[in-house]
Amino acid sequence: MSTLPSRLLAEFVATALLLCAVIGSGIMGASLAGGNGAIALLANTGATVAALFVLIEVFGPVSGAHMNPLVSLVMGLRGGLPRRSVLPYAVAQMAGGVAGTWLAHAMFALPILQASQHVRSGFGLWLGEVVATAGLLLVVLRAPPARVSALVAAYIGAAYWFTSSTSFANPAATFGRMWSDTFAGIAPSSAAGFIVAEACGAALGMVLHQLLGGGSASSPGNAPARG
Repeated sequence: MSTLPSRLLAEFVATALLLCAVIGSGIMGASLAGGNGAIALLANTGATVAALFVLIEVFGPVSGAHMNPLVSLVMGLRGGLPRRSVLPYAVAQMAGGVAGTWLAHAMFALPILQASQHVRSGFGLWLGEVVATAGLLLVVLRAPPARVSALVAAYIGAAYWFTSSTSFANPAATFGRMWSDTFAGIAPSSAAGFIVAEACGAALGMVLHQLLGGGSASSPGNAPARG
């Protein structure tokens, strides 16, 4: 059984690598797309899907590979994670999100410290985040253990395109993306609205899971079930 420090390190590293993939692929996609936003988003989506699958497979057996404070909170409420670990998990994830953003900037020779000017605000975008996060929590809670990596990655990849917000669905990702004035960034003034919408989506996902029978399928929140 992994110790708490090793689980926190896994969450930090996994979230950092996820944000590095999101930010880095956004920078690369935008630089190669010649102003074509669809191509840039496609590149961003592909890298994120691949990174999510690999990170859940690699870090799931250590920490559960939540990479998302809302997933950790839900798992704490449901008994899949000790409740005393929820806050440390969230801190490690938020710190990892910022570290991954800075790493992407360093690789592409951009200023390390920056704040996004990409305003993302309005009811439609907030509703998109509710839908994206509710769907993510449903997948996390109901996916068969052997398929959770693929199903989470596939859902997020699809939600990049069918939600108006391009599916942040993660307060740690939102926080990390605040500090990148690049393709995948979000202005700090817009972040609070996204995080509130994500929290509402997580609550909705839990309610829907219960209404569907509240199955006990294992998920990224239950690392022992993954070996």
